Amino acid sequence: MSSFKLCCYDAGRMERTLILDCNNKIGEKVKICGWVQVRRDHGKILFLDVLDRSGLIQVVIPIGVKLIHPPGVQDVVCIEGKVDKRPPNLVNKNIPTGEIEISAEHIEVLSKAAELPFDMGGKELDLQLPTLLDFRSLTLRHPKIKEIFKAQAAILEGFRKAASDLGCTEIVVPTIVAGATEGGAEVFKIDYFDHKAYLSQSPQLYKQMLVPVYERVFTIAKAYRAEPSVTTRHLAEATQLDIEIGFVEFEDLLDFLEEVAVKMLKFAEDFGVEQIAFGKIPRLTLRKAQDLILKEFGRDNRKEKDLTPQDEVDLCKWALEKHKSDFVTVTHFPTSAKPFYTMPDPAEPEYSLSYDLLFRGVEILSGSQRINDYEQLVKSIESRGMDPKNFEMYLQAFKYGMPPEGGFSFGLERVTMHVLGLANVREASLFPRDMERVDVRL
Repeated sequence: MSSFKLCCYDAGRMERTLILDCNNKIGEKVKICGWVQVRRDHGKILFLDVLDRSGLIQVVIPIGVKLIHPPGVQDVVCIEGKVDKRPPNLVNKNIPTGEIEISAEHIEVLSKAAELPFDMGGKELDLQLPTLLDFRSLTLRHPKIKEIFKAQAAILEGFRKAASDLGCTEIVVPTIVAGATEGGAEVFKIDYFDHKAYLSQSPQLYKQMLVPVYERVFTIAKAYRAEPSVTTRHLAEATQLDIEIGFVEFEDLLDFLEEVAVKMLKFAEDFGVEQIAFGKIPRLTLRKAQDLILKEFGRDNRKEKDLTPQDEVDLCKWALEKHKSDFVTVTHFPTSAKPFYTMPDPAEPEYSLSYDLLFRGVEILSGSQRINDYEQLVKSIESRGMDPKNFEMYLQAFKYGMPPEGGFSFGLERVTMHVLGLANVREASLFPRDMERVDVRL
């Protein structure tokens, strides 16, 4: 007689088969283990959608299988049964296992789930953002939410592949630092034994120090910004995808950043991202971009030191319409508005050899050619009201020989947000931190 048991997992029973592999076992008896995603009761017959790391499959519990406590949604189960072909009129073309199902003969519940606080069975998870985050360890299980972070994993892998193609060595940098990377007040101070330290605003200084070691490096690092604001596009803790390259000039850097962006997102295209337009990426200086905004959209922002959020949106609209590109590169921001390590343009020192990459209406990358001359760098630090003694280790790298170099940095969560068309950057962070939340609402 088929049975139901509530028990511990018994590793000595039939070997487990991953759900996706059941496609190759039609007519055979298998054992699957996973989570009950959906339960449907049809008279005396019970249907379960069971999910494991490989995929989803329908399980039929026919009449005659006696269940003392029928499995519920999110219960962890192991099910033994026969793999059958579905009738042609019941094939589900939306899943890879849609032509098969398992007729259950034996069911074990390894862990019972408590009653859910909301419906997890629908294709969408219709929750307000605070609820979505308050129950984060649960809502992350929903297939639609899981897709976000599958796509994010693909973006990370695509970035690593593109950086490796450039000959970069991966490095791991500290997040506890002795001083503010870029100056200013937007830093988190921490007690470090009997001293004061800070959470890093950027891996910038460390990746530059590694250029004389490896010449080309990349890192995936956390960055912390104590910005006292709550917006849809900012986090207190973000993930940066950084590259730094030695023996490079400004135009090379523009080529490299665009190459990495395209390779990274093309790699992620197979993971549910919205179709991306990869036309030739237009390049504009800030001044030309502001002239274009005035001409095409009637707003005069030519006195601003940066693009406004609406400028970014409109420039991307223009790039898509005129150049069939979801990207646009903007260069030559005012030197005074950029960090101390940014190289001024020798032809016009009030403007810098800096750049932003815009994508679908938002900046997803920034970077620059760097100052590589030791004396010039010291003067730049002093001109910003900072003490070169606070950058002693960093300056060592330049004092003892630094080639022309530069780099760039993507914001992972922001890239993910706009690749998938999400409304809020917090949806693109597994466990977001902001002014109002550190796991729980503050």
